[in-house]
Amino acid sequence: QAAAGGGRAALRACGVHNVCRLLSRRAHGFYARDAGVAHRKNLGLLRKIMCQESTKFKNVWTTHSASPIAYERGRIYMDNYQCCITSIAQQPRLIYQKSKCAKSEKIEDALLLECPLGELLPSPSDYKASLIVLTVQNWLLRLSADSGEVLEKVYLAGSCCKFFRYLSWDTPQEVMIVKSAQNKLPAAARQAGIQQTVLFYLAVFQVLPLSFIGMLEINKKIFGNSVTDVAVSNGILIVMYSMGLVRLYNFKAILEQFMEQSFELGQEFNWNGQVGVVGKYPFGLPCNIKITDTPPLLFEASSLENAFQIGGYPWHYIITPNKKKHKGVFHICSLKDNALAKNGIQDMKCCSLEPDWIYFHPDMSGRIIHVGPNLIKVLKLKEVKNHADQMEIAEDFTIVANRENCVNNSVTVTASGRVVKKRFTLLDDDPEQETFKIVDYEDELDLLSTVAVTQIGADGRAHLDFHCNEHGILLKSIPLKESWDVTYSHEVYFDKDLVLHIEQKPNRRFSCYVYQMVCARDDD
Repeated sequence: QAAAGGGRAALRACGVHNVCRLLSRRAHGFYARDAGVAHRKNLGLLRKIMCQESTKFKNVWTTHSASPIAYERGRIYMDNYQCCITSIAQQPRLIYQKSKCAKSEKIEDALLLECPLGELLPSPSDYKASLIVLTVQNWLLRLSADSGEVLEKVYLAGSCCKFFRYLSWDTPQEVMIVKSAQNKLPAAARQAGIQQTVLFYLAVFQVLPLSFIGMLEINKKIFGNSVTDVAVSNGILIVMYSMGLVRLYNFKAILEQFMEQSFELGQEFNWNGQVGVVGKYPFGLPCNIKITDTPPLLFEASSLENAFQIGGYPWHYIITPNKKKHKGVFHICSLKDNALAKNGIQDMKCCSLEPDWIYFHPDMSGRIIHVGPNLIKVLKLKEVKNHADQMEIAEDFTIVANRENCVNNSVTVTASGRVVKKRFTLLDDDPEQETFKIVDYEDELDLLSTVAVTQIGADGRAHLDFHCNEHGILLKSIPLKESWDVTYSHEVYFDKDLVLHIEQKPNRRFSCYVYQMVCARDDD
């Protein structure tokens, strides 16, 4: 309220009555007392410093592990989240180390929970970052991000389900979904003719304070026999089928329509003949949302491998026609009437082992990023001239891999004059040619980052490049010191002044390389 009042006062003081003008003036720092001005200025300075030629990124820390390594907002987690290391310091240092946990306490999934702004919370610990983890024994724990201390614990599985495995956000930092593994009967039960109708269970929570909304089942009798997976995102229940069909339902409407009774964590009650406490062992959570009829369908589409995305403005979706011969071909269509946008078929015609990929830009600009082995296209939606109701796909900018020294002649002449013809041509993602492997977006600095790799013999070399998100201009290139094997799994995180590379080698061997920004002096 104070911020809103200050904004209105500033608006009256400067005589600006247009919201767009006000936002533009705020972006340029006209209102020095605005809480966001200093932060925006600091990030602008950091971006300029980072992109200076004299600024380097130095490998300050390397570690290896026999268990997976995870990164979340300045914290590196190892040993199944029992060890936490901060990467914000000049050199990574230990935050906490817990004793090794038993197999029954193994963590299956985790989400970082951060304090919402401008809200009063019941506990002082709620104002600090915490980690929500899901254990193999169906316990949902909220841990302090600073100490690993258990702040809250909820037992999930009662008589209905024993295999909760996945955490995800419906609304980021507000509504969380806990999903079970797919229920499958043992072979002996199937041979005996026993039918399994419940495929998945979904438990829904409001976070900070942590509260139980409800649990529901995804049943064959309601959604069909060929369901392969489900997900919830932004208030939409997404149901995927084996034949490539994707169906969307209003998740909020489902909760409201089919909830039989609401419950609170810690509440004692009698439910279907069982007496227990909500969220406590051994009862767990009641399945209090019973879908008795097929909910109204919002939208459906058929796409190869269930690949389906929604974004852009006005709303569009991206699919691949549901035939194997169309793999790598993307159709961009209007969500309103399913009309294919002009130039809406995107096909790079790549001849490569790994397919190209496409997605809506995470900067909320409505643009689309299409990544191939040697080319990144940033596309935009715009109105067709003289046809305001029709949209077309236009190229905003492209980023091209450096293959200037690449020669791929099918015919060569030896020193003796003999003509030799090659019987094969190089793939577009041949390891000896520079190939894009990762594309990401750093929202606070408004930079598009790319990782390009070239394999020379057994030694692979990679570099991380920063591009202007608006125009695609190359601003900075950072060589990664470690060798990059294209057959391994890699993750690269760019977080303000930090670059972190996590590598998974065969036989579950993991490595982590941390780079910090170093501002060198002109005379260095």
